[in-house]
Amino acid sequence: MRIPRIYSAVELNDHQIVELDSSASHHLIKVLRFKLGYQLILFNGCGQQVNATVCELNKKSVKVQTEQVDDCNKESPLRTVLGIALSKGDRFDWVVQKATEMGVSEIQPLFSERSEVKLSPERLEKKHASWQQIIIGACEQCQRNTLPQLLPTCTLDDWLAKTDCTEKLVLHHRSEQGLGQTRPESVALLIGPEGGLSEQEINRALSAGFKALTLGPRVLRTETAPITALSILQYRWGDLA
Repeated sequence: MRIPRIYSAVELNDHQIVELDSSASHHLIKVLRFKLGYQLILFNGCGQQVNATVCELNKKSVKVQTEQVDDCNKESPLRTVLGIALSKGDRFDWVVQKATEMGVSEIQPLFSERSEVKLSPERLEKKHASWQQIIIGACEQCQRNTLPQLLPTCTLDDWLAKTDCTEKLVLHHRSEQGLGQTRPESVALLIGPEGGLSEQEINRALSAGFKALTLGPRVLRTETAPITALSILQYRWGDLA
């Protein structure tokens, strides 16, 4: 039986009994059908993990006995911040999942001129909670112990004003500019929705210190572009071999 990785927002310490939160307990009891003595790997999203064994279990809660906490850092040396406009259907969900697997540090959902997604505050709050769960699931699968930060959705202009990365890139298929040679400490990557960013939005990004970047002669979909770009960045300056 494969030992599952479970996220739970609890403090991790050596050799102690930990009561898991309701979400983790439900997953172990109802989905994985765990029993006493089963083993798991527990992580809390802050860079640590610990092997643990189920020591107490009922219909609603699970307690585990931890072993020695392991500071297992699998984070990329390159800090990447993905600013991406909201897109229709499950495309944005897919981007959140795959960007997490690619080691993104922060995800910033954006409202842009051509975004076709219109959400009420209540619906947006539910979407944000869903994206957070997608991040957790992706970290469980890809063995990241640190959750990337999911920022509240904001306008493009608000994000442009506060982005502090040492390198700022906006994908623009009509540009001919590629990546530079100097390795930055951090990279902000801006990607538009279906139909791309408007010319005015691209110009505002350029005025805010962003550089136009093209990934080749073909126009990539809004869900393909960020994963392609993050892969290249991690290969060039991060931890992809």
